[in-house]
Amino acid sequence: MKILLTLALLAATSALAAPSEITARYQLSHRALGVIGSVDESFSRKGDQYSIRSVSRSEGALKVFLDDELVMESDGKVTPQGLRPMTFGQHRVNSNKGRVKATFHWDRGIMLSTHGGESSEVPLPKATQDRISLMYQFMNLPLEEATVTMPMSNGRKVDVYTYRFVDEVRVTTPAGEFDTRHYARVTTNPKESKADVWLAKSHFNFPVRVVFDDAKGMRLEQVLVALEAR
Repeated sequence: MKILLTLALLAATSALAAPSEITARYQLSHRALGVIGSVDESFSRKGDQYSIRSVSRSEGALKVFLDDELVMESDGKVTPQGLRPMTFGQHRVNSNKGRVKATFHWDRGIMLSTHGGESSEVPLPKATQDRISLMYQFMNLPLEEATVTMPMSNGRKVDVYTYRFVDEVRVTTPAGEFDTRHYARVTTNPKESKADVWLAKSHFNFPVRVVFDDAKGMRLEQVLVALEAR
């Protein structure tokens, strides 16, 4: 009981200590094509409400074939356990393909998902995050454990993501050098996408580098270019 109380107090303290305003820019690279895009993100917290917006834009070789923007937005509440999404949306600026909207009904334990012109109800586990809030939830977690487990929704379904602590390493980015905690997603199925994330220890565990590997072998790297927080 004392251990659970201590962890709850640590989580509450971390949530209060996290910045109320964050703006970040990332560079997105492909192993063979080089720089293919940029990602601009903003996070704001007012009282017990938060809002996150992420805009990914194609650049370089990718822009020749796909000149588009992907917008993802998450809105919700800040609780003693961190972020609790209430709505999540994703859409492309130049296409309706992939548009999705999710509403989290915590009192009923369901997520209402709307995509492709259809709606469905999905069981909603406790502490579920969405595609954007998941990375910002690291700011609110006590990272003393060897593994971190969080249910994550892409707006259509909910999967359980487990990240395993790998090591502590100094990472050099265009935004500077950071002492980081490196976590890797634990996968048990070859069809699952892999992900590695490096969290800046002195910058509220903010992700400064993320590497995605999908099941088809495509590898994307997202590296911090600029960060402002207050």
